[in-house]
This record gives sequence, C-alpha cells and structure tokens, in this order.
Amino acid sequence: MKLGEKVASTFRAFRNRNYALFFTGQSVSQIGTWMQRTAISWVVYSMTHSTFMLGLTIFASQFPSFLLSLYGGIISDRYNRYKILLVTQTASMIQAVLLAILTLTNSYTVWQILILGIVLGVINAFDVPARQPLIHEMVNDKSELSNAVALNSSMVNLAKLIGPALAGITLQKFGAGICFLLNAVSFIAVLASLLLMKFPEFKPPAVKKKITTELTEGFQYLKHNPHISIILLLLTTVSLLVMPYDTLIPVFAKVIFNGDAATFGYISSFIGLGAITGTLFLASLKSDKNLKLVLLANTAILGVGLICFSHTVYFSVAMAFAVLAGFGSMAQNTICITIIQIESVPAMRGRVISYVAMAVFGMLPLGSLLIGAISQQLGAPNTMLCQGILALIIAAVFYNFLKNDKFTKKDKELLEEAEAL
Repeated sequence: MKLGEKVASTFRAFRNRNYALFFTGQSVSQIGTWMQRTAISWVVYSMTHSTFMLGLTIFASQFPSFLLSLYGGIISDRYNRYKILLVTQTASMIQAVLLAILTLTNSYTVWQILILGIVLGVINAFDVPARQPLIHEMVNDKSELSNAVALNSSMVNLAKLIGPALAGITLQKFGAGICFLLNAVSFIAVLASLLLMKFPEFKPPAVKKKITTELTEGFQYLKHNPHISIILLLLTTVSLLVMPYDTLIPVFAKVIFNGDAATFGYISSFIGLGAITGTLFLASLKSDKNLKLVLLANTAILGVGLICFSHTVYFSVAMAFAVLAGFGSMAQNTICITIIQIESVPAMRGRVISYVAMAVFGMLPLGSLLIGAISQQLGAPNTMLCQGILALIIAAVFYNFLKNDKFTKKDKELLEEAEAL
C-alpha cells in the first residue's frame, strides 16, 4: 500500500462531515479539559501535600458518574443524544467558569474544588452515554466505526499530550485560574461544531418502559453476551487496580524528580505522547484484526512501562518508560469502547456504554482512593511497581478467556439485521 493510500485509510472516518466537525471541536475542548485536570491535581497537591487528597479529588469528580451512569444510559436510549450533548457541554463550560472565578479571585479552598468536581461528575454521567453512541450515528459506513473510535481516542490522547504541557507552563507563569479560564473558552469550539452538524429527525422509542425494566434489560443483555461482558470485566479490573497510576504522577514530579508544575506537565505529556502513538497504531489496523488480543498485549505493555518507570531516577530515561505506559494505557478505553460499539445492538447501545462509564467512573475513583492510601504506607515508587505487576497478572488471566473469543460472521449478520430493524 502506497503512503498516500495508507494515510487515507488511517483517517478514513473524516469522510463523514458530522464526524469531521465533531473531531475538530472536541480537539480544542479536550486540550482545555486536560489543562484543567492537570491544574486541579497540582493545586490540590500543592495545598495539602497528600496523595490521599489527590485520590479524593479524583474520587469526587468521577464517583458521581458511577452512581448516575446507568440512568444516563437510559436517557441516552430514550431521548435525542445530540440535544443531550448540547446541554452537557454547556453545563461543563459553566462548571469551568465557576472554577476560574474562584481561583482568579483567590478565594478557593480544597473543599470548593471537590464540590465543583462532584458537579462535573454528575454532568459526565449523562455526557458519556450520549457522546459515545453519537459517534456511531456520525459514521455512515459502519465498517469505519472502529477507525472513528480510534481517531477519537487519538484526539483525546493528543490533548493529553498538549494539555498538561500547556498547563505546566501556564501554572508557572499565570496560575491555575488561567488554566480553568482557557478550558471554559475551549468549550466554544465544541458547541460551535455541534451546532453545525446535521442529523436525521429524531424518532423517540415507540414504547417507553419503566426505568427499572430498562435497567434489568441492560443487565440481562450483558449477562447473555459474553463477548461484551468479559471485556467489561477486564476494563473494570484494570480501572480499579492499574489505571489510577496517574494519581501518583504529582508525587514523582515534585518529590522523586525534585521538579515543579512544569515537570508534572512534561510527565503527563510524555504519557500522552505514548497514548496518541498507540491510538494512531490502532487506527491503522485492518478491520479484521483481533482487537481483543491487541487489548491484552497493550495491558502487558502498560505493566512493563509502570514497572520500569516506578524505580527510574533519571528523568530522561523515565520519560521513555512514560511513553511506553501511555502506549499501553490507551487500549483500555479505546479498544473496549470499539468492541462494545461494534458488538452491541442499537437499542442497547446507550445502556451498554453506561456500564462502560460505570466501570471507568466507578473503579477509577475507588482505585485512586486505594492507591493514594497505599502509597502513604509503601511510597509512590513501590505502589506503582505493584500496579505494573498486577497489569501483567491481569493480562495473563484474561488471555485464557479472550484468546478464542471471536466475533463470528454469524454474530455480525445478526447485528446487521438488528441495525436494519
């Protein structure tokens, strides 16, 4: 395949106008989001010097999503996802404005930051179950869906590369308030892109059932679809025990490497560099590639990266391992969401994605609290070493479940029939 054809194949989802608009708007907004996340972690750690408080901050911003995501999934399946996204993105912009006002007026406390984190967690409970299935609606040729999801993840990881670096510089020169203000402004791009999109007229479900009935249907669907439930279990386990490693990054920046806010930003950016490399690799894969084996391989790569990073005292060498960890970590959300989008029927897609949101927003904050508490006793390096070892164990255990678990041609035909209905 020629270079031009390879590039065209890697970015083939951009042929869809709505998706191209979405990608453009989200690219700007996600940079602002990562600037805000980086600034919040640095501010909290600078005020408290406590890894437990770092974990509590992440817990506050994500656990509400765990509690409400199932309800968010039902709302996504019942109502117009496009309009839901307009509301949630507007609400996120208001949250960022409030955070900016507090810090720019120098009248903030840790507890105010935690409360605004809770507000964002509630918003995300409705945003994620609507946003991810909406990508499916933006792509006309469903064979391009895995490419669209991979490119979407590459955009998030590009923001993870750029956002923390910009946040580190901005924190040093202007303070956290400007980071939050820039995030608020970045939402203008995503709102503008949404307003330029065109979707077919929304047709609500003919029959609206009780919420408890729809919740039960979603659970039963997962129970009878091991293709999806095993992936969800893996994501849950990794999100609880391994992915909260980023809770410890401020400690490495300030204590291990004797750095400042810019150092913290650089470490996060190198992790982002690895992640975007991984997602571009994923986007370039052929559509018949076994994504489940790729997921297991990346989980093992994540483990190796964390083990090596944990006890490396030379900053430049550590950054190479940060890239490796970032490459491995990208698979956890990206591939899981791709598999679930492909293998779930349209009527259940919002609810299934809400279970993904529960796995991430439920386990990550609990894991952050756990990792924060353990690191108080073991220290950040030893805690991250244990997380890397656990990633290798998880990859080995789930290999036995996933090595022969393939989405068959018959499964695809049944799903296409469901799509037609």
